Amino acid sequence: MFVDRVELYCKAGDGGRGLASFRREKYVPCGGPDGGDGGHGGSIIVRAVANADNLSPLVHKKHWRAKSGEPGGGSLCTGSSAADLIIPVPPGTIVRDKDRGHLLKDLTTIGDEVVVAQGGRGGRGNRHFASATNRTPREFGPGEPGEERNVSLEHKVIADVGLIGFPNAGKSTLLSRLSRATPEIADYPFTTKHPNLGIVTLGGDASFIMADLPGLIEGASQGVGLGHEFLRHVERTRIVIHLVEPFPIDESDPVANYHTIRRELQQYSEALAAKPEILCVSKAELTGSETIRDRLAQELGRTVFLISSVTGQGLSQVVGTAAQQLTAIQQAEQAARQKTVPVEFGTEPAVRTTPEETT
Repeated sequence: MFVDRVELYCKAGDGGRGLASFRREKYVPCGGPDGGDGGHGGSIIVRAVANADNLSPLVHKKHWRAKSGEPGGGSLCTGSSAADLIIPVPPGTIVRDKDRGHLLKDLTTIGDEVVVAQGGRGGRGNRHFASATNRTPREFGPGEPGEERNVSLEHKVIADVGLIGFPNAGKSTLLSRLSRATPEIADYPFTTKHPNLGIVTLGGDASFIMADLPGLIEGASQGVGLGHEFLRHVERTRIVIHLVEPFPIDESDPVANYHTIRRELQQYSEALAAKPEILCVSKAELTGSETIRDRLAQELGRTVFLISSVTGQGLSQVVGTAAQQLTAIQQAEQAARQKTVPVEFGTEPAVRTTPEETT
């Protein structure tokens, strides 16, 4: 079961109460206050972990409660603090406050985390209340209550390359041919109900992640069908491979189908429509598919690949083009990061001035 949205109730642990006690020991008539502090309550942390691809493990556990801290003890003994409670999620999870609606954090890489409910601080023992005028304080801190929050988790698939196109365009078949992924494949539309991921190897240690995104239809940008559910996963990809079926089952025009998908991407998000696109006509083994490729190439004035997941025609060219574009994007991102690195104080060379300049 693939789940990409879930809502949770989180309650952090309360702080343990402090203790009001006094030292009682033989030959020490005025031992003074020795009440210990209470332990801190456990916090609830949402953390992106490896080996997780969706939010299905959280479906049947909607309430998360951390343990409270232990109360303080005598002889200045501090109560033990409770351990933090970790909620594991896949990378690409967006954490929001459900009630207020604001973003808490976007967990994009493994190890990213956010505290959604802070544990309460332990109460102070009576030793903190001693003073010159109050040598036998009986006051103590009760411990702070832990935070509670309703959070919504939304998972967007993170992939380098996303496969888009109308239903039954051959996206799942292409993914299964290029990787070891085993998506459901059938001869009817909407076989894919959720994104499937696969790793495409390029030789050696080089590889990239490809996502088979469910088929789009006209009106997807307005939520027709499962439009928003599908389109938001495309936002995470760096480039898209657009597959055009040469002979759709409904006998529609494949060139018009291409423009329909582009229009839906444009209406949903300008940034999404601006992503680099590799255009392919699938099912090259069918007679007449080359004519469709030529029509698209002539109308758009750009390169259109003719591929077949059955025979393997054109797949190496598409994979090579995708790898080159990904390399260029990574180099551009690295150059941008280097330009924005802040310069530490004192690293700039001192500017020397001549006596004439100083006068």
